[in-house]
Amino acid sequence: MEAADTVKQPAAPKRPTLWRSMLLFFSIVGPGFITGNLDNDAAGIGTYSQAGAQFGYGMLWTLIPITIGLIVVQEICVRMGIVTGKGLADLIREKFGVRITLLVLALLVMTNLLTTMAEFAGVAASADIFHPFLRYVAVPAAALFVALLALRADYKTVERIFLAACVVYFTYIISGFLAKPDWHEVLVATVVPHFTASSAFWLSLLAVIGTTITPWMQFYIQSSVVEKGVKPKDLRYSQIDVVTGCLVTDIVSFFIIVSCGATLFIHGQTNITEASQAARALAPLAGPFAEILFAIGLLNASLFAASVLPLSTAYTVCEALGFEAGVAKTFREAPAFYTLYFAIVAIGAVSVLVLQVPLFTIIEYSQAIAGMLLPFIVVAMLLLVNDKQLMGKYVNGPVANVIAWTTAGVTIVATVIVLAAPLIHWS
Repeated sequence: MEAADTVKQPAAPKRPTLWRSMLLFFSIVGPGFITGNLDNDAAGIGTYSQAGAQFGYGMLWTLIPITIGLIVVQEICVRMGIVTGKGLADLIREKFGVRITLLVLALLVMTNLLTTMAEFAGVAASADIFHPFLRYVAVPAAALFVALLALRADYKTVERIFLAACVVYFTYIISGFLAKPDWHEVLVATVVPHFTASSAFWLSLLAVIGTTITPWMQFYIQSSVVEKGVKPKDLRYSQIDVVTGCLVTDIVSFFIIVSCGATLFIHGQTNITEASQAARALAPLAGPFAEILFAIGLLNASLFAASVLPLSTAYTVCEALGFEAGVAKTFREAPAFYTLYFAIVAIGAVSVLVLQVPLFTIIEYSQAIAGMLLPFIVVAMLLLVNDKQLMGKYVNGPVANVIAWTTAGVTIVATVIVLAAPLIHWS
């Protein structure tokens, strides 16, 4: 007998079946889909509605490069979380030291505080539709609700609630069709770049970038995959999760702009200051019940993000500074975590009730400031993900680097234009 007949050949690795691949995907799906849909929070709905009302279909083309940038930036965070097993704030502290970490955290806390205000502004705006006084009941009740939801429910329960809440956003897709826009005009506006020579256009562009690729989401999605325990062998499923979430959220964003362009812009309603004005975008779907449907959707979106944002901020800050953190711990075990969390919720809720500023103005400017701070986060991410000692074979490819650097560059240009406009009296 020849030797070759006695040696047992190693079995070839089995390729996962379609069902096994699907099961693996659905066990991993969540962070990318949820984080993507968080773009359509109160701040997102307000910003996209304002863009559609102010410029019609003129901002639609921006969603294509912004979506590509969103996919690339979020995929980088997911990859870093899976490969290193650490959150973004943790990696920044290890790579750049305490001073840079404190600067990043200060910018992040400021942005998150403004965005939390925008979320509670969304709660107040939804209450205003029924009666202005109701905001004084709705906002404190919402603050209490998000505190209890985030601190009492476990991660899987919160994740399932948020995934279910994403369904509400699809009303904008239906309304977009029922508004009967000129689809040829919509298609042209989507694929042909169009600029308006005004500071308002650049402010709106900055706000759309800031509300779609928000700085805080990058910390949240990386922490989510770390907490979920996703392994490098499952990276491709997480990448599908990210791409799916980004596409779904920006399809909804697309139809919010189309709905507002086909209803508000063409009737000269170009400046939204009250929720009832934005609600008219849903009139083709809900008729006289448009305001009620809009109020429900806006409240849902506000609670959706207000539940995650302060919690994510507290996790990030404590993670970076080495404090104990986690909803499983008591106040005595994690005092810094709970103090920061309750402070952000309280400041966000109280400031909306105290400030006498139009709520949609708060929403738009908070997202523009988020856009201004985005390049700081993206540059830090790029330096980390291209570190071969940290990422090994999972470093960025050239295409991802070009897209991420371009995203940061365009945001910087838009920021400079917005800040310089008052100095040169450009309206």
